[in-house]
Amino acid sequence: MRLNRLIPTLSLLIVFCFSSANADVLDDIIDRGTIRIGVAEFAPWTIKTKSGDLIGFEIDVGNKIASDIHIKTEFKVYVWDDIIPALQRGEIDVIAGGMAITPARALQVNFTRPIATSGVGLATHTKMTQDVATLGELNRPGTIIATVKGTLAENVCHTLFDQATVNVFQTRELAEKELLEGRAHAYLGGMAEIRYLVLQNGNNLDLPVSEPLLASSEALAVRKGEQELLNFLNAWVTARQTDKWLATTHDYWFSTLDWMPVDSE
Repeated sequence: MRLNRLIPTLSLLIVFCFSSANADVLDDIIDRGTIRIGVAEFAPWTIKTKSGDLIGFEIDVGNKIASDIHIKTEFKVYVWDDIIPALQRGEIDVIAGGMAITPARALQVNFTRPIATSGVGLATHTKMTQDVATLGELNRPGTIIATVKGTLAENVCHTLFDQATVNVFQTRELAEKELLEGRAHAYLGGMAEIRYLVLQNGNNLDLPVSEPLLASSEALAVRKGEQELLNFLNAWVTARQTDKWLATTHDYWFSTLDWMPVDSE
């Protein structure tokens, strides 16, 4: 008799566990009415203005996703090296689209279809490298290269400049400061960021290579196992590529300077 009474309870428990195991964060996002998006400050992907507002390509992407679901956005800013752990801990639902797709990262997160292409660029300190004629001449003892920890640029640094000293920093601001203040001969970062940095500091910095040292594809990223959210975001990318929204928005931030008058830091 007791066993017969336990069977319905056990059946309900099995159904509950099965449902919980198959629940997807997309349902939580819709129920919550907010999507939590992780970003890191890299111009023009994400920029904090003097008033504390966030602007940039990633911010436009996040707001458009939320608008299409009829929910709100909550942006959380991280040091770049902390953003994947934050996703894995469940602090955020999505990493916005400035993350380059790499096999190593694909072991930690699930990437959507690419939303943009970019690459790694090189900025040099004009006075410190005035006697350097080729890229190969930077790769020698005594040359100091700055980059940001956990980025694709860091990997490229260690590959291309194995004879130089590579100094790795936690943030873009610290790495850029090393170059601007003459403590580094060169700085490797995202190509769009590098072009913007040189444009803003043309008296001291140079762009010796106009094309990316290494091209890459960028995508949104979600936690492993969040298949429904991944399916939705892939459909969203397809729709926004088809109607040219992604291309138009990307061109605004990466191919024009129309956003520069904004009081960004």
